[in-house]
Amino acid sequence: MRLLLVWVVNALSLLAVAYLLPSVTVASFYIALIIALVLSFLNTLIRPVLVLITLPITILTLGLFTLVINALLFWFVASFVAGFQVAGFWSAFWGALLYSVISSLASWLLIPRPRPPSPPADYIDSTARRL
Repeated sequence: MRLLLVWVVNALSLLAVAYLLPSVTVASFYIALIIALVLSFLNTLIRPVLVLITLPITILTLGLFTLVINALLFWFVASFVAGFQVAGFWSAFWGALLYSVISSLASWLLIPRPRPPSPPADYIDSTARRL
């Protein structure tokens, strides 16, 4: 259930990016669901490989090159998903940045986080200080 909720939040975030940036267009909510699915798939499988390959430049730029990787993946998805268009690299850069900010905020606000399990009743905390 949580995974489906994250998927819908990401799709709605894509629609918000398309609303806020005129150079990014999404045809419909259905297309936004497909884009969110493809982006999450690429971020899970391809992004770690790209980060590993570009590790020296990422270290030199103090991690800012990962923003470029995000923009390239965003732009790459736009190149093969019909109904999703990005005008250019800088549009993809700002679109990916805005997408990650909106998606993170919306996920933080809307999706409940699992609670850590509570210790059993007979648990004795050996690190507690006693006065």
